[in-house]
Amino acid sequence: MKIDHIGIAVKSLELTAKAYESLGLEVTSTDSVWSEGVKVAFLPAGDTKIELLEPLNADSVIAKFIEKRGEGVHHIALQVDDIEAAMKSAKEHGMQLINEEPKVGAHGRKVAFIHPKSTGGVLIELVQVTS
Repeated sequence: MKIDHIGIAVKSLELTAKAYESLGLEVTSTDSVWSEGVKVAFLPAGDTKIELLEPLNADSVIAKFIEKRGEGVHHIALQVDDIEAAMKSAKEHGMQLINEEPKVGAHGRKVAFIHPKSTGGVLIELVQVTS
């Protein structure tokens, strides 16, 4: 298991990406996840990535997060080989899952979230890279 990415909620991908680019990082891919109401940009940073998340509409989870907490770290994503097995293990260990089934995230990857109440206040995303 490794950290796949750190998700950061932002009001503007364009403006925030410029700040990270001034530090030497580069946006290598973008995607819109309409089911979540979010547009994302990925910036590789060593063996992990920074994921910038911009809301596509006022009803998205990211828009509500920014409204309540402001821009900033939203989640940490852990890459797993088998998302169903990871979800089962988390549940067996008493963790509260936000998703009962994996869903499709950015770039067609399987994703599921663990509630921050189970992880010391940090939203954890499980990510399985699909072929």
